[in-house]
Amino acid sequence: MLFALFLSALTSATILPGTSEAALGAMVAAGDHAIWLLVAIATLGNVLGSIINWGLGLYVDHFKDRRWFPVSPDALDRASHWFGKYGLWSLLLAWLPVIGDPLTLFAGVMRVRFIPFLILVTIGKAARYAMIAGGAAWLGSLF
Repeated sequence: MLFALFLSALTSATILPGTSEAALGAMVAAGDHAIWLLVAIATLGNVLGSIINWGLGLYVDHFKDRRWFPVSPDALDRASHWFGKYGLWSLLLAWLPVIGDPLTLFAGVMRVRFIPFLILVTIGKAARYAMIAGGAAWLGSLF
């Protein structure tokens, strides 16, 4: 069960589909494990998925001139400008649906140093999972 939570969180942070929030909520509601352990495992898996995105971003730039590359040069320039404007601190939002995964990928493209990347992404993702787990525990206490 714990490995399933880890795997769900990992895939949720990549382009693969995942349902880590639902898995975490269900496991908290089941009450079979300590909440802190569930939050730690979900955070670890989700951060590892973001690290994979960051690593891909380091190398995706090598292919930007290829015809098959899925992002236009204009879109890449706009993203670069946006990241330059909001910078490193935007990585605290890496937990957000839709924009979080591209944000971690683009951090690799922009060559964000690994340690600051790791710290900011971990803070954001851990806070999100802690809130989900806290909410699930609170709801469970009502019934």
